[in-house]
Amino acid sequence: IPVFILAGLLVHCVFLVSIFDIYFTSPLVHGMTPQQTPLPPPAKRLVLFVADGLRADSLYELDSNGTPRAPYLRSILENNGSWGISHTRVPTESRPGHVALIAGFYEDVSAVAKGWKENPVEFDSVFNESKYTWSWGSPDILPMFAKGATGDHVYTFCYAAESEDFGAEDAAKLDIWVFDHVKSFFNSSRSNQTLFSALNEEKVVLFLHLLGIDTNGHAHRPNSREYRENIKQVDEGVKEIASLVDDFYGNDGKTAFILTSDHGMTDWGSHGAGHPSETLTPLIVWGAGVNYPQKVKSQFFKDNFLKEWKLENLKRLDVNQADIAPLMASLIGVPFPLNSVGTLPLEYLNTSALFKAESMFTNAVQILEQFKVKMSQKKETTLSILFTPFKPLSASEQINFLKKIRLYIQQQKYDEAVSLCKTLINLALEGLSYYHTYDRLFLGMSIAVSFVGWTTYVILVIIKAHTNLTKTVPANKKKSTVLFYGFASAGMIIAFFLLIQTCPWTYYVYCLLPVPVWYAVVKEIPVIQDLATNVLSLHIGQSIGFLLICILGIEILVFSFFYRSALTVGLLVFAGWPVITRLWIQAKAKALIWTLLCVLLAIFPLMPVVGREPNIPLVIAAGLLTLLISFFSLASLCKSENKYRVNEDLKVYFYQMFSVALSTYVVGSTHNSLKIKQGLPVMNQIISWMTLVSSPVLLLLSPTFLFERLFSILLSLMSTYLLLSTGYEALFPLALFGLMFVWISMEQEALQHYGLSLKPKLAVFNFTCSMDITQFRQLHLDDVRRSFFFVFFIVTAFFGTGNIASINSFDPASVYCFLTVFSPFMMGGLLLLKVAIPFVLVSCAFEAVQVTTQLSSKSLFLIVLVISDVMALHFFFLVKDYGSWLDIGTSISHYVLVMSLTIFMMVMNGLAQLLTTQRLGLRKRNKHHSM
Repeated sequence: IPVFILAGLLVHCVFLVSIFDIYFTSPLVHGMTPQQTPLPPPAKRLVLFVADGLRADSLYELDSNGTPRAPYLRSILENNGSWGISHTRVPTESRPGHVALIAGFYEDVSAVAKGWKENPVEFDSVFNESKYTWSWGSPDILPMFAKGATGDHVYTFCYAAESEDFGAEDAAKLDIWVFDHVKSFFNSSRSNQTLFSALNEEKVVLFLHLLGIDTNGHAHRPNSREYRENIKQVDEGVKEIASLVDDFYGNDGKTAFILTSDHGMTDWGSHGAGHPSETLTPLIVWGAGVNYPQKVKSQFFKDNFLKEWKLENLKRLDVNQADIAPLMASLIGVPFPLNSVGTLPLEYLNTSALFKAESMFTNAVQILEQFKVKMSQKKETTLSILFTPFKPLSASEQINFLKKIRLYIQQQKYDEAVSLCKTLINLALEGLSYYHTYDRLFLGMSIAVSFVGWTTYVILVIIKAHTNLTKTVPANKKKSTVLFYGFASAGMIIAFFLLIQTCPWTYYVYCLLPVPVWYAVVKEIPVIQDLATNVLSLHIGQSIGFLLICILGIEILVFSFFYRSALTVGLLVFAGWPVITRLWIQAKAKALIWTLLCVLLAIFPLMPVVGREPNIPLVIAAGLLTLLISFFSLASLCKSENKYRVNEDLKVYFYQMFSVALSTYVVGSTHNSLKIKQGLPVMNQIISWMTLVSSPVLLLLSPTFLFERLFSILLSLMSTYLLLSTGYEALFPLALFGLMFVWISMEQEALQHYGLSLKPKLAVFNFTCSMDITQFRQLHLDDVRRSFFFVFFIVTAFFGTGNIASINSFDPASVYCFLTVFSPFMMGGLLLLKVAIPFVLVSCAFEAVQVTTQLSSKSLFLIVLVISDVMALHFFFLVKDYGSWLDIGTSISHYVLVMSLTIFMMVMNGLAQLLTTQRLGLRKRNKHHSM
């Protein structure tokens, strides 16, 4: 079986990685020539302010008393410049946002694995094309543009990474640091001749990255006083820097200013997904070459923002975030960044019609260049007979477009030239997308065929090894040799076909995977024939009914990924299970408790997603409730007669209860300390990390009797979970584990009900006693229901307290007991641990169910594998890379989640065995192992 598990892990890893190769590869191409507008630009220099994490509504809306949040910026957009909303894309994180602003392209989703820090790909940017760029701000953002630049003309000034502390007194000091350093930079330049002359060159960029607003938003939420105060401070800082720059250059009117943001933020202080509060950011542009405010009588937008912000009469000019890069390039006259896919927003420019037409032409040629490179790349790696070009932009069409536009410009028909340029840009972008997704159908089909083959093979393994449905059929050697050579030659043909086209090595993996998988299936043809005759002899109605129930169950699971309330419906059906199967007749008390706990657990999926509103008293209540339950359980354990147990073993529980009490105290005191802005107390931090490390050790010291070990697992995991909780989710593991306890007992009743075995005494059941292999029974139809329960409980453990699938449902507040300084990987790791804890509880309960129902863990696990693979195939076809960014993000995470679930369940299966059967011996004790 290890070979089978390894093969399974390998196949699932390929399925998981394939989605990134099929849907999300880097869109960048290299080898284009830079394109620059041939006319002199309106500005010599550009000052770019990026207020990290600033929402559009937070900046534009008026306070309750009718005064603007940012008086200086409000006066700019009313009197001096143009304004609008910049629409960002998912993932709404700092790195992709800055890449879109400064390089003009949207980073591919696979860069998330790099933590948005370093350059996963080399790219060109406005900074790289400038003569000099000076930048001030965060060490997470600035270095990536300096690294990507050729030569050393991009200078960075960063504060220490430790300054990004969510628990700090006030994060606005990060912005004050930037403003102060810019002021002292200009002052020092007066006495430094080299710097002074560099500053007086053309094509200069000054970039101020202001992280305070983002940090305050995470720590205190965007509706807080701190966030709003920070906006005021940024407004004052921008005013000071603008007047300082104008004075320095003697008000020469050659400076352009841009203020925008990389992404917004949800009301609960997170970002990453595609909610409008995360994707709508402000854009205010003023200075050299920029249009003055345009008065209008009325303007139509689907949202009601203009009315709320009292800006109905000032023209709102919306752009896509990547359009800001070409805008900056044309203002200071540098070549457009090579990989930019932005369209120049002409309405922001206050220049001659000729300049606008020429700039637009440059923009079109620059995007067309990328299209040509992409097309020639695809042509080189495809057989000429199989190559289907993008028809609307054939070579002759391209020449036609360019000739027409040139002619219009010569005839001074600038409006016609501009509109033709826009058509060409849209076609080139469509063509880029066409070649980028050229192999998608072919690769998608390969993976789908492998999926179906693998699932069929697992079903055959279950039927052959664990049921009585088939007779063992002697293998026909001659036939199997023919089969082997047949499949081997098919593999050779596929490989040869890929070799001619010089495909990347991953294509070989995806296209050759179906060969061994289907070979394994076809080899079992005698089993399939035998099975067909057996199934026909059964009642057809029963078989079809059973199949329909299976399909319905899986569809409910798939549905629950989109609507958490589907879990509630499922749990309410589960509540009626003892009644439907008439189990309640033989175990009335257990059936009643089961029903009550199912109903209790069904409430959680109806609650709002975790992390929106912290509720520390609930966490403390959960801690106290855990202690209360522990006391009662311990009392009953001491009373119960178990001749195999040593009472000294019960000491471990007192340590674990003390640990839970300590966690409860730490959560309360940490959040109080942060509330009064005293940061995270060092003592609390030490206790938190020690609890995290010690709880698994304490767990392994406890006795391995069924209920005692499970109880110990609950206490251990609960002490860590409390430290990571901020609200009602702290009660979730208690309700879930209560149900798991009852589930183990109910499965015993079910076994008896179907007359499959005698009832073992659960109280003295020991995990460490290896089961006698001869006692393993064959699978029964009821075991499919057992496996479905497990998958359903696993999904409930995932979505019970919120949709983990969305990046933005992570609340940094849940890791504040451990750390408050920004560290994406450490925080991500702790949040994953929080997600995994309910998961571990369910896996351990399932391990207990397997052992007590006398099944080999392998057989039930295989059924679970089939269920999750069928779900994964659904999500494979539901993956999108178009439409609203929220849909795209959710569709990827759903697929990744189900695939990880399957890989994770393989790992969990092993972990659950370790947690339930292993024991650290501190003293000599062997007497109670004999049974």
